[in-house]
Amino acid sequence: MLAEIRIEALGAISAATAEFDRGLTVLTGETGTGKTMVVTGLHLLGGGRADATRVRSGADRAVVEGRFSTTELGEDVAGRVEQLLDLSGAERDDDGSVIAARSVSRAGPSRAYLGGRSVPAKSLSSFTAEVLTLHGQNDQLRLMRPDEQRGALDRFASVDKLLTRYRQIREEWAVARRDLADRRLRARELAQEADRLSFGINEIDAVAPQPGEDEAIVADIRRLSELDALRDAAQTARMSLSGALDGDPSPDTVSASDGVGQAKSALESTDDAALRSLGVRLAEAVAVIGDVTAELGHYLSELPSDASTLETKLARQAELRTLTRKYAPDIDGVLAWSRDAADRLAQLDVSEEALAGLERRVGELEAALVVAAGELTKARTKAAKGLAKAVTAELTGLAMANAMFTISVGPLTARADDSAPVTLPDGTVAHAGHDGVDAVEFGFTAHRGADVLPLTKSASGGELSRVMLSLEVVLAASAEGTTMVFDEVDAGVGGRAAVQIGRRLARLARTHQVIVVTHLPQVAAYADIHLVVDSGNGRSKSSGVRRIDDDDRVAELARMLAGLGESDSGRAHARELLEAAQQDRRQAD
Repeated sequence: MLAEIRIEALGAISAATAEFDRGLTVLTGETGTGKTMVVTGLHLLGGGRADATRVRSGADRAVVEGRFSTTELGEDVAGRVEQLLDLSGAERDDDGSVIAARSVSRAGPSRAYLGGRSVPAKSLSSFTAEVLTLHGQNDQLRLMRPDEQRGALDRFASVDKLLTRYRQIREEWAVARRDLADRRLRARELAQEADRLSFGINEIDAVAPQPGEDEAIVADIRRLSELDALRDAAQTARMSLSGALDGDPSPDTVSASDGVGQAKSALESTDDAALRSLGVRLAEAVAVIGDVTAELGHYLSELPSDASTLETKLARQAELRTLTRKYAPDIDGVLAWSRDAADRLAQLDVSEEALAGLERRVGELEAALVVAAGELTKARTKAAKGLAKAVTAELTGLAMANAMFTISVGPLTARADDSAPVTLPDGTVAHAGHDGVDAVEFGFTAHRGADVLPLTKSASGGELSRVMLSLEVVLAASAEGTTMVFDEVDAGVGGRAAVQIGRRLARLARTHQVIVVTHLPQVAAYADIHLVVDSGNGRSKSSGVRRIDDDDRVAELARMLAGLGESDSGRAHARELLEAAQQDRRQAD
């Protein structure tokens, strides 16, 4: 629910704040006072295009801020709202409400905010789309578009799960179909690529490199190049430590191990604590000398005794360098290339068997797609009858007793060069679009017995407004608890039809918060809250928003009736209209 909107420097409004509540709220005012700016502000909060020309003259920027309460939303909508807030990092205010804001600079750029965080306009739009439904003066024209008509039917039919399943299958089918077409068109090119990949994989497999082998072999070659020096150094060190060469002690050599051992024994034989502690430290030295001596022995045993080992290593290095010149800077990269090439090769199978298998896969997916599309068509066709009947009944209540509203569901016929044709069970070749294979068309006639024509050709402006309102009343259950905004939905309507529109809007307000910009007193009389947008005094001609009750409301209705706000007869007529509307509401409740 929209609890409050604050507008600064937008159009005719310098600064204004309007508070809203449950039920039906109407905004009225003289032409040019800026009442439509409230709806314009909500469109900005909805992520609409930021038009710098809307910034009030003399101001640097316009700001619109809305405070929303989400406690009355349905469970599904509330869950989606919470997810959007979490993803945006938005925070609720102290009272649990969510503040959304949009600023438009005269220089052009705009900024969007949600829950105290700067967010992309798209994120703001995603939030407001869940809590607001906006119908501007020109929005009924959207009802002429086939996709809007299909969307309205889908809302009534609740086909979300069927549509999701259809789209998943369609995506798999489209990918497999593109792959098959690509293989057929590029068979020679793909075969050449497969040959190159196979050659590379075979060459690498023949050398059979091991991970990190190129680095390890460099270290081995460096060691083998200095073999004699390394052997001399290790032998000298080992003999110095142990006094033995190849396991045989030399009688002329005093080893480091012997010397340290004698020193340790001498120190430990005394009763002096300081000397004995030094003996303990020498014990550690004896252990270290023993470990180093053993490792030197192992090192010497591993050193090759044959110089031909170096030649073998150099030959191996040459083989590895052949691979690193062709495929990657190092052996690990060569191995990665081989793995990727094998994966790619598996996809490049252009053999007759592979093509036949892919053809079968495409056929299986197309069959599944046709089934999913058929279920979607069946659900839409069944719902179309119910929705058409319900809208026709609503039109009867809107002083169009002879009107008839129809919905036809037929196949989207594929073109000769169609990008996604499928053959339906009846033999029709249809276009498998993102939303199914169905063409949904609304039909309308204002007089029974006359030909039903497409809505785009048969409805006047006033009739189209009533059709849109009827649809919203019927579809209202799908968005219970949200806010619905109508900007002069009653355009081109008057008399008894205007009363019926007020009655329908009041009925819609039982389950929704409804905000209406209207010029009809018959509609305004049904409101729970009546707000007036009027011009202030002075040369600024700034507009403000105020709430009216009692006598002020009677005066405003009288002005709307015939510009007779100050006359006794006008007030009497307005009071009678107000009392009749309120009594009608009480009886309906």
